[in-house]
Amino acid sequence: MRLLLALLLWVGMNAMLLAQDNFYTVKAEKGDGIFSMLRKQGLDPVKHYEAFIDLNKNNIKEGSLLQIGKEYRIPVTNDSYKSKGIRVLAAQQAEEPIFDKELGGMSHEGKTLNNAVYYLITEDSTSSQNKFVADIAKNLAAELLEQGATVFVLGNDDQGENIAPLDPKERLGNYVDAINKKYLQNHGKYQRLLIIRANGILQAGNLDVSVLHHGNSEQGQRLAENLQHVFKANSTVKKANIDSKAFDDKSTLFLARNTLPAISLITVNKRSQDRAVDAIPVRSDKRKFANWITDGILKDYADLQIEQ
Repeated sequence: MRLLLALLLWVGMNAMLLAQDNFYTVKAEKGDGIFSMLRKQGLDPVKHYEAFIDLNKNNIKEGSLLQIGKEYRIPVTNDSYKSKGIRVLAAQQAEEPIFDKELGGMSHEGKTLNNAVYYLITEDSTSSQNKFVADIAKNLAAELLEQGATVFVLGNDDQGENIAPLDPKERLGNYVDAINKKYLQNHGKYQRLLIIRANGILQAGNLDVSVLHHGNSEQGQRLAENLQHVFKANSTVKKANIDSKAFDDKSTLFLARNTLPAISLITVNKRSQDRAVDAIPVRSDKRKFANWITDGILKDYADLQIEQ
């Protein structure tokens, strides 16, 4: 009898814990409806409308009206943009959503990249003065999420206040550990690692872009070539004879040899007369830059699906 009571108590306690983990609460603000509240929490309102009703049926008036100041339960799901768009703070061994207030304006209609996972590493030699790469990564993450992808962003998280800067090798080691852990958790999905590196302070005007790949990776080379094709199509100077080359710098080679996903590299420099032979001149427009990367990624993914 005691064993039965203990078993029932254990089941009851676990059921309570599971129930607590299935939702969190948010206060309704002026103008909130069910759809807008779900969007602001990064959820597809069409997909999760019924779950919201079930969790909040006692606090909804006339079938769909929310009460300002009242707390409403939001279902915890794996397909929320808060769950699928993550900034990995490798130096602090922590994570946080990439987006918060922007979630309400993001679309949930795209499904093309539902089975895709992207790791974006931002590297900026003058990060205290230049946010070009960070802004591009954020715009790119939003576009990929809206196409259904899962996105992890890493980079320069040890350069904030009250955080001791890391040795470059330690920083790279943290990236490897974080990326490989996520890669194994998403085993079986299409996964790619893209580094976006800015060299020097980038200002308004034209930029020089180079797209490189790991010499031993066909997948990384194909992504690089698709990205390069899009940048060439949108270049301010038409140059037909530019091919993707293999990177040879030590830090990127270290990542290529130690991380599991295929890796490609985009370098961005201020336009100069003596630019590299493989550099592609483009205009300094953060949103268009992110759009071009998205187009290259979509082309790469589509090519793979056709082959399969």
